[in-house]
Amino acid sequence: MRKEYIEAGKIVTTHGIKGEVKLYPWCDDPEMFCDMDTIYLDAKGTKAMELTGVRFAKNMPLLKLRGIDTVEEAAKLRDKIVYVHRDDIPMEEGEYLIQDLMGLQVVDADDGKVYGKLTQVSPTGANDVYHILFADGKERLIPAIPQVVLEVDLEGGVMKIRPLEGLFDDED
Repeated sequence: MRKEYIEAGKIVTTHGIKGEVKLYPWCDDPEMFCDMDTIYLDAKGTKAMELTGVRFAKNMPLLKLRGIDTVEEAAKLRDKIVYVHRDDIPMEEGEYLIQDLMGLQVVDADDGKVYGKLTQVSPTGANDVYHILFADGKERLIPAIPQVVLEVDLEGGVMKIRPLEGLFDDED
């Protein structure tokens, strides 16, 4: 089931005396907060907070929230998890939220052979690496590149791949 509200970071401290909070972001692009009007302090979206300003200090977003105007008010938000609505996250064609990929059945694009389930995504810099748990209990890795990952069908729960030659040579 796709979550509507996504964990995006954690408020780690206050900043200044006018109620700003410093966010430790859990997202690829903390700049996305610049385009948002609202964040949430719960996973159900019932504790909405209007963003009235975003700036950065040492690559960490400083958030100004409506109604939080003193350092004392801001301090009450320390250690709170910040959520964003999935529709507010800017994504290009072919980009996915990691949590939506978890559990996808990974199959061969050519013959339909089931390899296993996607269990983890590791960012490496150049490209992500997908961890696939095979039926034999072994974990195998594939690069998340267009030559290998040919199709992602979130609705169908399937990822179609064409492994590079030799990628799964340790299979029996």
